[in-house]
This record gives sequence, C-alpha cells and structure tokens, in this order.
Amino acid sequence: MLAYKLVGPRRASVFMTPVRAALEAGSHAAAVEVNRARAGEGFSAQMYGLRSKILEVDAWARDAGRRVVEVHPEVSFARLADSPLPDGKRTWAGVHHRRRLLADAGVEIADDLGEAGRQAAVDDVLDAGAAAWTAARVAEGTATPLPDPPVVYSDGWPTAIWV
Repeated sequence: MLAYKLVGPRRASVFMTPVRAALEAGSHAAAVEVNRARAGEGFSAQMYGLRSKILEVDAWARDAGRRVVEVHPEVSFARLADSPLPDGKRTWAGVHHRRRLLADAGVEIADDLGEAGRQAAVDDVLDAGAAAWTAARVAEGTATPLPDPPVVYSDGWPTAIWV
C-alpha cells in the first residue's frame, strides 16, 4: 500500500479499511471472517472499533451529498517532511518534529488552547494540525490522492488518502 510506503517505520498507524460487509458484521470475529473471504486478510480489533464512526460518516456523506476526503495524519506528516518520520508521535522528539513541520507549513498551534488544551492529548492536537494542513491543500486543489487516481469500489465512491 502506498500509505505504508510513505510512512515507513510508522506504518502500524495505517489501518487497512475492511470491506463494507465486514464493517456491518455484528462482531470482530465475524467481521474478520467476512473480510478474509472477500479481501484475503483480517484486521485488528482496534480497526473494528472504528467501524461505527466510519459508517456514520459514510451515511452522512451519502445523505448530505457532500464530498468527504480521507486524511491520515502520519501520511500528512511524512509528506510534510518528504520522508518517513523517525520518531513516534508520543515521544518528545516526535512531538517537536511534528510541531516544527506544521509551523514551517504555516499551521501554528498556540501554546494555550484553553479548555481543549487541558483535555486533548498532545498527539491528537498535532494530528488535528496535520489534518488541517491537508484540508487546506484539498481546498486549494494542491492535495494529491493515494492512490492516484482514487480506487472506485462497487459502491461507486472514490477511495483514497489525501495529502
């Protein structure tokens, strides 16, 4: 997968999206069975835990008729750095490297985020900054999809991670 290649040693942060029937399965075990039969591989319980949010966004996008683009913060950071990042996002070095990349790209994260800063994890704030950077690129028309062109599955929706 292209995203795996781009993030290098951070590839464990990129989850493969299960097929729709697996997302709709009633348990992780059933979902893995369905996905193995249709896509040749299983997926983690952590990925299965995201299914309700994936299906919620999917339903909203179809009902609202809106374009939704997938963003992956670690992929965005790798693109910002033009290489995989050497340090994890929860390490001191990783946090400062990511904050510097965002600042250099014009995404300034304030030192004081008010109440949000007391509740949000540092890596989640940095991930939001990376998503904002990518969203700005999408709005400007300078973002690129992985893969290019996006894959269109049987549901007719294009699928890609945008950076």
